[in-house]
Amino acid sequence: MAKFDLTSKNCQYLDRHLTFPLLEFLLQKNLYDQTSLLKFILETLGKTNMLDYTNDIRQRLTQDKSLPDEMNQRRENVLVTLKELQTEVAPLMKCMEELKNPDTSKDHKSVILAVQQTLDYDIILSAQKLAKYLYECGYYNDSLSYLYVCMLAMEPSDKNYLGVLWGKLAVEILTLNWPTALEDLTRLRDFIDNYNFTPIQVLQQRAWLIHWSVLVFFNHAKGRDLIIDMFLYKPQYLNAIQTMCPHILRYLATAVIINRGRRNALKDLIKVIQQESYTYRDPITEFLEHLYVNFDFEAARKKLNECQTVISNDFFIIGCLSEFIENARLMIFETFCRIHQCITIGMLADKLSMKPDEAECWIVNLIRNARLDAKIDSKLGHVVMGTQPLSPYQQLVEKIDSLSVRSEALTLLVERKHKAKTQESGEGHWKYY
Repeated sequence: MAKFDLTSKNCQYLDRHLTFPLLEFLLQKNLYDQTSLLKFILETLGKTNMLDYTNDIRQRLTQDKSLPDEMNQRRENVLVTLKELQTEVAPLMKCMEELKNPDTSKDHKSVILAVQQTLDYDIILSAQKLAKYLYECGYYNDSLSYLYVCMLAMEPSDKNYLGVLWGKLAVEILTLNWPTALEDLTRLRDFIDNYNFTPIQVLQQRAWLIHWSVLVFFNHAKGRDLIIDMFLYKPQYLNAIQTMCPHILRYLATAVIINRGRRNALKDLIKVIQQESYTYRDPITEFLEHLYVNFDFEAARKKLNECQTVISNDFFIIGCLSEFIENARLMIFETFCRIHQCITIGMLADKLSMKPDEAECWIVNLIRNARLDAKIDSKLGHVVMGTQPLSPYQQLVEKIDSLSVRSEALTLLVERKHKAKTQESGEGHWKYY
């Protein structure tokens, strides 16, 4: 299943430190030649100062446990540079200690205000350099303290502020601090959406943010709703996906499938999948097409088997494998039951790739837990379905969601036309609200 592996595409939009977990994951899966992959990791590490990790990869590649003189020299150089940078930010160390001290009577804002008033801007820049250097050495927690100070001390208009936001998000992801990572993700998204980038720059920034956000969304409790809201219902991000990275549809489709509470998003998702089918397809997107467009249950069953392999080899969504299979079977079951009122358990077992006994137990539990209007005739081996009309509340929710998306798209269209008209006429004497 190497042909469905997205690691090379995803790594193009990730910081090199974020790629190392993905590459280590590939080593475990044996999808590629181990030696070639180790050489690539070693080459990538050469652009960082992660000397211990570099030595570990070198040993795994050559089976030579001796430390070459070159590595010893690099270590000495790194320590010297680190000491020089720490000396430059010595005036900031007192502030750092106050921030770390839980018993301090000052809040963080007052400490940062004192920093802005008493320290030169050059010291803040030195702190940013030190944070970057610590990050390149793999000392993520140490880097975080300096990044936090820089983020609060710098003005958003500062040319270095964007780099600090990206750096802090990367550190929170690498230290698996998902709640704070989500806060940083939201802060960075707001900055990108409101900063005066060129159209190409904002498209690139959003493409990077989309990939980084996948790491956060699939590890945060609220991520499964947030990824749908951001990727599917924010037109500017959906446009970035369709333009720059249609392979992200795999993760959007996975999020919709495992999220039973967002089934109303299926119609919009399938529309996008069909629009982009000429640029990107994989077993997960094809599963939805076969099930909801072609109503080809046999093809959907085969694609579901392929989906298991794809997900088990995808670093981003491997944790969703069992949920995906359970919910995909439920989708097949629900769709099949809408078409047929009376179904044999043997036929359902075949469609779900299960044994008849397993399928009967699964359907019994499903009816009990989901409160489906259905009965099982064990003697005849039939499942008899009742009618399940869509509730007025659900109809209202779907209408509101649809109107919200259309309103946002219309607003953006009007703003673009107004901006273009203003630029052509050169008249900026009135403001559009």
